Amino acid sequence: MYLRRLEDLRTDHDLTQQQVADLLGIQREVYRRYEKGTRDLPLWALIRLSEYYRCSSDYILEITDSHDSSPAGL
Repeated sequence: MYLRRLEDLRTDHDLTQQQVADLLGIQREVYRRYEKGTRDLPLWALIRLSEYYRCSSDYILEITDSHDSSPAGL
């Protein structure tokens, strides 16, 4: 699955692929494949990235356009 928002979030935060890979404790090539959609993003990485970027996992997965990570109604 191609996740366009992974690259968007990374560049919005002025980060390199290597910096995000280091944050996740993986090789840059593995992270590059997550961004390009040639490798599935594991749940643990999705959670870590949503915490780091302070956005919902639904936003990263393009289920919603709301960047807010708080539950609805709060």
